[in-house]
Amino acid sequence: MTQAMNPARPRLIKRHSALVRVTHWINALCLVLLLMSGLQIFNAHPALYVGSKSDFSDPVFAIDSRDVNGHTEGYTALLGHSVNTSGVLGLSDVAGQPTERAFPSWITLPSNQDLETGRHWHFLMAWLLVINGVLYLAHGLYSRHFARDIVPDRDELAHTGQAVVDHLKLRFPHGENARGYNVLQKLTYFAVIFVALPLIVLAGWTMSPGLDAVFPFLTTVLGGRQTARTIHFVVAWGLVAFFVVHIAMVLLTGVLNNMRSMITGWFDTGEAKDSEVTTNA
Repeated sequence: MTQAMNPARPRLIKRHSALVRVTHWINALCLVLLLMSGLQIFNAHPALYVGSKSDFSDPVFAIDSRDVNGHTEGYTALLGHSVNTSGVLGLSDVAGQPTERAFPSWITLPSNQDLETGRHWHFLMAWLLVINGVLYLAHGLYSRHFARDIVPDRDELAHTGQAVVDHLKLRFPHGENARGYNVLQKLTYFAVIFVALPLIVLAGWTMSPGLDAVFPFLTTVLGGRQTARTIHFVVAWGLVAFFVVHIAMVLLTGVLNNMRSMITGWFDTGEAKDSEVTTNA
């Protein structure tokens, strides 16, 4: 149904509850600081493996430096294939001096090489993320936010292909079709909330000696401690990719309207000007 077919319905709707808005911003803060402190921790041993033990001679992924014809260069290697990444990865400037470190100082927390402080920040933000997530899950189940707003129904799933085409053509829903999340938003948020975030937390727990002693089966389920570390790293960058797309969609669909909806809860659905976009997609 389009706005033109039902002109009496208001354009300004309350889309996000107070708890959803607060937990959203706490999540955003946690994930940024977790990424930066996590890269600080990764710099202490910038290689990933599969299995239970470190195979120093055969990592699946590594960021390091090496001597080439008398010159030091940074490189990134994946499955034995490496590329020169000097200036960003493996070798970057610190206070104007070329320095051998996996991730550059401007993206790590703290900026200097300080593993202990990086771990403190990482664990603090990790527990805040878990507590915040438990509150969000409890609210989502109690208020039926998940059933009402996140889980797509069969009709919406049937229009997934059309939604992808519309997004690629930058045709976004307006009016009545914009009153709720579209099917791509629902599928993405579902994957982040119920797959990516629980998986990265569980993989992180397998690297904590205290929690690993309480839940020893996690190491087996995730294929070994080194595999869990690799999963933790890969999912973290998957969340970065989600974050980049999320910000891009905010910019493309209206910064002021989207920011207002995540601060006050009120979202302007706009006029139904895309008559060909008749699905909630």
